[in-house]
Amino acid sequence: METAENPPRLRRAISGPMLFAFILGDVLGAGIYALMGVLSESAGGMLWAPLIVALLLALLTAGSYAELVTKYPRAGGAAVFAERAFRSPLLSFLVGFSMLAAGVVSAAGLAIAFSGDYLATFIDVPVIPAAMVFLVLVGLLNARGIRESMGTNLVMTAVELSGLVIVIVVVAMYVGGGGGDLGRATELPDGVGVAGAVLGGAIVAYYSFVGFETSANVIEEVKQPSRVYPRALFGALVTAGIVYVLVGVASAAALPADELQESSGPLLAVVEATGVSVPSWLFSLIALIAVANGALLTMIMASRLAFGMAEQGLLPSPLGRVLPRRRTPWVAIVSTTGVAMLLTLVGDLGTLAETVVLLLLLVFISANVSVLVLRRDRVQHEHFRVWTFVPVLGVISCLVLLSQQRPIVWLFAGILLAVGVILWLSTRRFAARPLDDRAGEVSDER
Repeated sequence: METAENPPRLRRAISGPMLFAFILGDVLGAGIYALMGVLSESAGGMLWAPLIVALLLALLTAGSYAELVTKYPRAGGAAVFAERAFRSPLLSFLVGFSMLAAGVVSAAGLAIAFSGDYLATFIDVPVIPAAMVFLVLVGLLNARGIRESMGTNLVMTAVELSGLVIVIVVVAMYVGGGGGDLGRATELPDGVGVAGAVLGGAIVAYYSFVGFETSANVIEEVKQPSRVYPRALFGALVTAGIVYVLVGVASAAALPADELQESSGPLLAVVEATGVSVPSWLFSLIALIAVANGALLTMIMASRLAFGMAEQGLLPSPLGRVLPRRRTPWVAIVSTTGVAMLLTLVGDLGTLAETVVLLLLLVFISANVSVLVLRRDRVQHEHFRVWTFVPVLGVISCLVLLSQQRPIVWLFAGILLAVGVILWLSTRRFAARPLDDRAGEVSDER
C-alpha cells in the first residue's frame, strides 16, 4: 500500500479515460494500415474471422497483465514479472530481450509499410532505400529527446482512428449504392479450409493487438490503478477489435483478396475502389502519420529498453551512454536503428510481422505462467484477480500460435535471441573479470 513512508515515485495524473485512450492508440497503431493485404493471403475475404480470434487470444493474456500490473503497480513489465516469479537472471533477460528484439523488428516492418504505396502517393522512390532513410530520420528525432505527453497521444489516436472510420464509412456508402460485394467476406483462398485460414490469419492479425503490453510502463502514473487499469485495458482491446472487424468486412466488400494482396497500402486501395471523393493524398497522409508515429514510439521503447538493460549490467555498458545536453541514450539509439535498417533488407512485411508475434508470444507465455506462480505472493492492497483458467488458456493459445509459425520465422527469431544470449554472456564475463585485469588493459592501452 502507498504510505507516507512508501510514497509513489511518480505523480498519479492519468485518469481512466486518458489510460483508455493511451492503450487504444497503442493497439490501433499502424499494423492494421499495413497488414490487411498480408492477412488476405491467409484468410482470403474472410478477414474478420482471424481478427476476432486474435482479439479473443489477446484478451486471455491481457487478463494476466491486468492481475500482474495491478498486483505490482510499480513493476515495469513482463521481464520484471519473470524475475519475481522465476528468480532466473537468464530467463528474465530473455524476456526483456525478446521485447527489445520485437520492437526493432516491428520498426523495420513499419518502415517498409511507410515506404510503400502510401508514400508513393506523394513521391515514387525505391522501398528499401526509402525505409532506411525513414529509420534514420526516426533515429534523429529519437535522439533529440521525444517526450510523448498524453495530450499528444490523444491527437495521434484521433488521427489513426479517423482513417479507419473513413474506410468503414466510405465502403458502407459504396455498398449502400449497389457497389462492392459483401459475399466476398466469406470467401477463402483456394484449397484452404476454414480452420486453416482462420488460424493462419490469426498469426498475422495478432500483430495488430499486441501493443497493450507497453501500458504496464505507465501504471505508476495511473490514478486508482487497481480499479482503472482493467477497465481501460479490456475496453480499449474490445473497441479496437470492433473497429478492426468492421475494417476487415469493408476491405473484403470493396476489393477481391488478390487485389488487396498486391498493394502495400491496402486501405488506400480500398478507399480508392469505392470512388467516393476522399482525396488519396489525405488518406495516405493519415496512414503515414499512423505508421510514422508507431515506428517512433516503438524505437523510443526499444532504445530506452536497451539503455535500461545496459544500466542493469545485462547488455554491454556502452549502450548506457547518453548525449551530454540532450540526455538521450545515443549509443542505444544508433544500435537499435542500425539493426532495424539491416532488417529492412528482408523486404517481407509478413515475415517481419510474424517474427514480432513469435517473440511476443514467448513474452506472453512468461507473463501467463508468472500469474500462476505468483499466486503464492500476497500483497496488502486490493488488485484485479483473473480466473485461474484464463492464464492457462493464455499459455495454450500462445503455444498453438507458436506451432503455426513458419520455419523462416523461427530462424529469424532464433538468430536474434542467439545474439542476445551472446551479448549477455559477454557482458557477464567482462563484468566478472577482476578489476586488476581491466586496469592492466587500460595501462597497456596507454
